[in-house]
Amino acid sequence: MALVALSGAASAQTLPFSGYVQTVPLAGTAGNAVSDFNRFRISATPDAGPLRFEAAYEHVLTFQRTAGVPGFSLAAVPGGGEWLDLQWTLTEREHVVWRHRFDRFNVGFAPAENLEVTAGRQAVSWGTALFLTPSDPFTPFNPVDPFREFRAGVDAARIRYYPGPLSEVDVVVRQTRSPAGEETTALARGLTTVRNWELSGWGGTLYGDPAAAFGSAGSLGSWAVRGEAVVRRLEEALVFRGTIGVDRQLQAGGRDLTLGVEYQRDGLGAAGPDELTDLLESDTFLRGEHQVLGRDEAVVQASYQVHPLWSVSGLWLWNLNDRSAILGPSLAYSAADNAAIAAGVFIGVGDDAATDDLPLPSEYGLAGVTGFISFSWFF
Repeated sequence: MALVALSGAASAQTLPFSGYVQTVPLAGTAGNAVSDFNRFRISATPDAGPLRFEAAYEHVLTFQRTAGVPGFSLAAVPGGGEWLDLQWTLTEREHVVWRHRFDRFNVGFAPAENLEVTAGRQAVSWGTALFLTPSDPFTPFNPVDPFREFRAGVDAARIRYYPGPLSEVDVVVRQTRSPAGEETTALARGLTTVRNWELSGWGGTLYGDPAAAFGSAGSLGSWAVRGEAVVRRLEEALVFRGTIGVDRQLQAGGRDLTLGVEYQRDGLGAAGPDELTDLLESDTFLRGEHQVLGRDEAVVQASYQVHPLWSVSGLWLWNLNDRSAILGPSLAYSAADNAAIAAGVFIGVGDDAATDDLPLPSEYGLAGVTGFISFSWFF
């Protein structure tokens, strides 16, 4: 109720910045956990002629009765070992964790309409698929985190050149500092449109490893088709990661129904429960390169607009190797133009019989059941 009242007051004024406030109470059966996740974010993008600035600052405050919600976690300050020291911890105790960071902090220079150079913490998105994006080397979204509205920024220098209205050349150089060590990524990407297909490809060095990727998105009949693939040399071996998916929006009962299905084959993923522990200690995991842990994973998503202000949706994320899954039905309500309320539950299904020899018997089996209510207000 307070969010709706504040949204009405904010709509009558123009602010030189934007942001949002979010609170998410959660309760889970795993460990009888109860927590409250809160995020405040404010951002501004001033410019002065060809110079452009961007800054986004956010606080994340979590109250928790236990040490966390096992099997279901929200990354408070997601990142991949960023080089700049722009994140800090105010409080970290048994029941309270309070962190803040600059999620964007960069300066850009555009000497021409089709050329821009930026440096600093910024968002870089190269994925093609909707959920599982192995060809996106810059902190992709967690598919079971429904609360993050903005992609995490990375520290990089970037040059973007637009040779035409439907083409782009993007060069990114990024230095990282993580438990895997200090590493450099230097990649160049090209994107263009041919008829009704968007085609892209990139190549270079990814954390010091030679790598190349290809992506495409288009339509076959009434279905959108998306695919992406990465080939990478790791320790004298070629590793393949790829995703293929289809999605479609159609009318059912006079309302929008959206369907999507994706499958990912990940040569860096675990082929079974006995490989999960080693994966969690790998350099690729420590860098934040894994959205999911399995060698073969599938996603099914559906959403339906039952009313102009109400929608229901469901998510099924399935590890095909250990047969565990996360089920995520939810309900969303648009309280105002800039206020939203959502509620849902995440249900972990799979082997949960942990032993000393197999502490993680499946990817999602230990997740239990976690319910949440999310309140978001944008200004």
